[in-house]
Amino acid sequence: MRRQTNLATPLVLAALVATPALAGPAEDLAKARIKSIAAGDLTTVTGAYAEGAALHWVGGPLNGNYAAPGAISGVWSKFFAAQGGQNATIAATSEAANPAGATVTADVTFAGTNKIKVRYVLVYRDGKLVTEIWQVNPAATY
Repeated sequence: MRRQTNLATPLVLAALVATPALAGPAEDLAKARIKSIAAGDLTTVTGAYAEGAALHWVGGPLNGNYAAPGAISGVWSKFFAAQGGQNATIAATSEAANPAGATVTADVTFAGTNKIKVRYVLVYRDGKLVTEIWQVNPAATY
């Protein structure tokens, strides 16, 4: 028996490898969230949370763990008041996803009253934010 070689398979695989990665749905949600934070949009920022969500703010004057909706809203209100008008610059993002949920990691600089570098980790389930880690990262080089 003679074995037939399929030349199309390597070409298709090469095209897939060469194609730039596209952002997934959770990464798109995270980028929109970062934009809302920079805009000081409390309603949009707090509206993204699932019931029972938790915010872990690591470092800086807002350091702490927040789980009650009022506590989460309060910390964002304090952040917006302290920062004033600001811009956000995303240095890098990465998404990992499977059917159970998705995690997005982003390196972001928020520049308002203060310039704050953050390693931001967001965990989404069913399109809602369930866990959020805001790691103040002053030594970052981005």
